[in-house]
Amino acid sequence: MRTVKVVAAGLLLAVGGFAGTRLLAGRDPAEPASAAPPSLTVTAVTRGDLADSRTMPGTLGFGAGVTVRGSGPGIVTQLPPVGFAVRRGQPLYRVDDQLVLVLFGTTPLFRVLDKPGLTGRDVAELRENLAQLGYASHRVRDNDVLDAALLDGVRRWQRDAGIPSPTKVVSPARAVVLDGPGRVSAITAHPGDPAAGDLFTVTGTGKVVTVAMPATDVGTVRAGMAVTVALPSGGSTPGVVGTVGSAVADGSPGEAPKINVSIRLTRPADIAKLDAAAVQVRFTTQVRKGLLTVPVGALVALREGGYAVQRPGGSLIPVTTGMFADGLVEVSGDQITEGMPVVTTS
Repeated sequence: MRTVKVVAAGLLLAVGGFAGTRLLAGRDPAEPASAAPPSLTVTAVTRGDLADSRTMPGTLGFGAGVTVRGSGPGIVTQLPPVGFAVRRGQPLYRVDDQLVLVLFGTTPLFRVLDKPGLTGRDVAELRENLAQLGYASHRVRDNDVLDAALLDGVRRWQRDAGIPSPTKVVSPARAVVLDGPGRVSAITAHPGDPAAGDLFTVTGTGKVVTVAMPATDVGTVRAGMAVTVALPSGGSTPGVVGTVGSAVADGSPGEAPKINVSIRLTRPADIAKLDAAAVQVRFTTQVRKGLLTVPVGALVALREGGYAVQRPGGSLIPVTTGMFADGLVEVSGDQITEGMPVVTTS
């Protein structure tokens, strides 16, 4: 076996938050020690898996909100409370003490729908909503054509929703189009404000975790990636990356630009009692299985470069290092075997 020379002062490593100083054999006993050596112990080379991960702060909530704006003339006379559930076909707020009802879709109402023969995406959207509510049929030749049967459905829908004098008219002032079920998260307007303005914010109904990740790091994250979310209670719950944003937001002065990453929690019962909280999200970006590993404190820096591990008898075995994670390091070499005893700092 070749002779290996060792740096007398030993090794100082800082990997993943670990920092340790190893005092090695070879120092002249007559020389005064500048510091007490770390305590040493014997461990074994083990075979296992290493995961490259990072932990980042996140916020538990209901996700990004959408601002609801009123339309047309009039005065706001009633607003929903925070936490109010937004449902298809149901009243959401009042203008001039008249109910404003909810439709789901992607095309905002931009005209009054009241005359048979009108065509367009807004008509098709109205038909889809009334069909979902049981007031219209999909079984028509042209879904985007307003006909008498659809207008009859409008009147019945308005009646059942609580409008005192239902009509066969749908107007932008008396209906609002949102993208789906939600909950009111914040109120912007007050009773007495003009209806044509920002009224309140609506979020989704499911709780999500949002992580503002530096734009330079977001390439390591992908939709569907499994994560672990540490909760304020001290426990943790699993999650999955739902969406990775594409818009870059400027951070605080001196900070890197950020991109929002949305996490869907796969065990909702774990956060049933939390509506909002600061959490920590662990992203595992790489897992390597079946590696030979030792504690980082077992590495010895060699004078000629590279590293070795020390046997309990004092001999040094050269190693090639690989992945570092969680205070462990992958090692390989001709003489490295699973179960081999080595010296490490304790």
